[in-house]
Amino acid sequence: MSKTNQPLADRMRPENIQEVFGQEHLLEKGKFLSTVIETKTMPSLILWGPPGTGKTTLAKILSDEIDAKFVTLSAVSAGVKDIRAAISEAQEARSLMEKTTVLFIDEIHRFNKSQQDALLPHVEKGDITLIGATTETPSFEVNRALLSRCRVVQLNPLSNLAIERIIDRALVSNEGLAQKYELSPEGRKTLLELAEGDARFTLNALESAARSRSIRDEKIIFEADILDAVQRNVSYDKSGESHYNLASALIKSLRGSDPDAALYYAIRMLEGGEDPKFIFRRLIIFASEDIGNADPNALTVALNASAAFRMIGLPEGTLPLTQVVTYLACAPKSNSVLKAYAMARKDVGIFPNAKIPKKILNAPTKLHSEIGNGRGYKYPHNFDGNYVYEDYLPTELEGRQYYEPSDQGFEQTFKKVLDRRRKNKN
Repeated sequence: MSKTNQPLADRMRPENIQEVFGQEHLLEKGKFLSTVIETKTMPSLILWGPPGTGKTTLAKILSDEIDAKFVTLSAVSAGVKDIRAAISEAQEARSLMEKTTVLFIDEIHRFNKSQQDALLPHVEKGDITLIGATTETPSFEVNRALLSRCRVVQLNPLSNLAIERIIDRALVSNEGLAQKYELSPEGRKTLLELAEGDARFTLNALESAARSRSIRDEKIIFEADILDAVQRNVSYDKSGESHYNLASALIKSLRGSDPDAALYYAIRMLEGGEDPKFIFRRLIIFASEDIGNADPNALTVALNASAAFRMIGLPEGTLPLTQVVTYLACAPKSNSVLKAYAMARKDVGIFPNAKIPKKILNAPTKLHSEIGNGRGYKYPHNFDGNYVYEDYLPTELEGRQYYEPSDQGFEQTFKKVLDRRRKNKN
């Protein structure tokens, strides 16, 4: 069947394992998929990887290599009825022709629990060999029971070398651009930079750029043609794994005191459509969790930046966002507040009803005074330095020290004062 009207990415889809570029960690001799091909035996698989890394292609090639019937469903449009029809077809092929069926389900993470459960007994009985493809973390998105019956295979973003081989093959192949175009060095460099390991995106961009040159009857594809063909927005799934990955990258960059990386991730989230409230909420938490009293002003800056953003909106709101991100990244770091909370909370769990010392209880009535509430309390402002030694914790917890200031920033002052007072107290 002619492929003339198909997109370039489909026309260039590899038809055998020799045409697959990249994923050497799976395909080199002795690696898992290489062994599958050699032995002609394959368990059910979950192919996990970013878009454009060859999940569908690998599924079809593996099915051919083990001489299986290949049936494909998309979780976006398929339901339990479609699954049952595919299973029935597979059972018939197994019974009449002794032929294995590979049921390939694209975007399997979009199947709900009942749809995934419908696959379980048939994977278990061997009616089908399941290959599910997903861009999301399988342990989050695939039922544990189904996951336990499958081997998870992680595909990596394609290397620049693999992408370049794909580009060169498309430029010369008769199924591709058939040597009608050349890619300038700058155009190639830009296309590789934009590819981000995604073969489908690369070929779509190349085809679009070639089409624009064809209209002008010109052969060389320049950098400007690639940029004009792409014009893509930041790729960001607010409910998917990239949401958590970018949030993690932002916080770890702030914690590592790298303002450049932190700013890149914050702006990437914002430009990708992330709710600014989520970003500022993470920044406010960070100001206490990772800076705390090392720079008490950090929390004020984070709160003020959040309020300023709400007041002025976009695009000018990017300025207070940039200010707070760079401030938090450059501020001294301390997690003493977090550790103090964790230790205090632990003791609250162990001693939830420890008796408060009577001397620091209120005595609002005569009766309260008669039973000893407030008796012996030392009012700190009546003493030099507005401080006097006293035990405020319940008897069971006397001597506990939850807050240990670091030697960073403003906490150095706290540390000196507390160390001196605790020493004298002991």
